[in-house]
Amino acid sequence: MRRLVKLAAAALILGGALYAFAPSVRIYLSEQRSIATQRHVLAVLRSENSKLGTLSSSLNTDATIEKIARQDGLVKAGQQAFMVLPAAASPAEPQASRRARHTPWYSHLEFWHYL
Repeated sequence: MRRLVKLAAAALILGGALYAFAPSVRIYLSEQRSIATQRHVLAVLRSENSKLGTLSSSLNTDATIEKIARQDGLVKAGQQAFMVLPAAASPAEPQASRRARHTPWYSHLEFWHYL
């Protein structure tokens, strides 16, 4: 009987301790997950920062600046820029397409042909 009372008291103490510390453990685990997520974000941002640093140093060369300027359609002083335009549509339009465009809206209705 004494053993049962000791076991019950131990279970009650253990249950009370779990009840008292469960929120703290839950908060601790939540904070650990948050820290892991933030470490991952920090690693990604450091990687991106190093890539942008490399790009920034490559953009400081004259050759790269000229290449980007040429892509944007800029020219050096004294040069002329030419632009090739697409071919214009032919003014003569086929008769069939002109006729199809001027058909009345009700000509495509099914019941209209049976009247």
